[in-house]
Amino acid sequence: MITLRKAHERGGADYGWLKSKHTFSFANYYDPKHMGFSALRVINDDVVAPGAGFDTHGHRDMEIISYVLSGTIEHKDSAGNIKTLPAGEFQLMSAGKGIFHSEYNASNEEGLRFLQIWIEPNSFGDKPSYQQKDFGKDVGLTTIVTPNGENGTLAIKQDAKLHQLILEPKQQYLFESNNAPVYVHQVSGSSLVNAIQIESGDGAKVLDETELVFENVSNTPATLIIFELPKV
Repeated sequence: MITLRKAHERGGADYGWLKSKHTFSFANYYDPKHMGFSALRVINDDVVAPGAGFDTHGHRDMEIISYVLSGTIEHKDSAGNIKTLPAGEFQLMSAGKGIFHSEYNASNEEGLRFLQIWIEPNSFGDKPSYQQKDFGKDVGLTTIVTPNGENGTLAIKQDAKLHQLILEPKQQYLFESNNAPVYVHQVSGSSLVNAIQIESGDGAKVLDETELVFENVSNTPATLIIFELPKV
């Protein structure tokens, strides 16, 4: 079963310096039908004005992934990490027993757009940690996040995986989902997922499917992210 969540159905916020689209309930956007999916709690599509950003604030017991689509993030946290995160890179911050951080647009001229993703952990009160990596833009499936960090992936405190899928026009890809809960977010382009069309910003909850057939039906490369999640 595949349940589509269209981009225009998402919640939103406009603070001037920040324009955000919320796939799931977040901050002032509340929708009891969209509180998350399995351990996936937040997918925010954030656009940050030049020189602006999120002032220092705290998190606890949450796995927070940032995926930069354009621009550069300037990151600082209470564990001593001072990093820049350019377009194409992934960041995973495990908040553990508590961490404070700030995230700013590193440019005073160009905008910043990134996906902010929260996944609930299965281990609590741990020491906070920080990981960052550029996985490139290879066509096909690239695994970004795994529970054990195997093969150079980022290690998450949850029985979950995150993949990046890039398809050339008309290209297909068979993904074996093995009946596990899967969430698909279309980052760019237009694709078919088991013959259901999804556009940029759309998402799809997948339950009780053994295989997913992806096909790029746009005239440019299509990018998706695919979450494998624990059973609900």
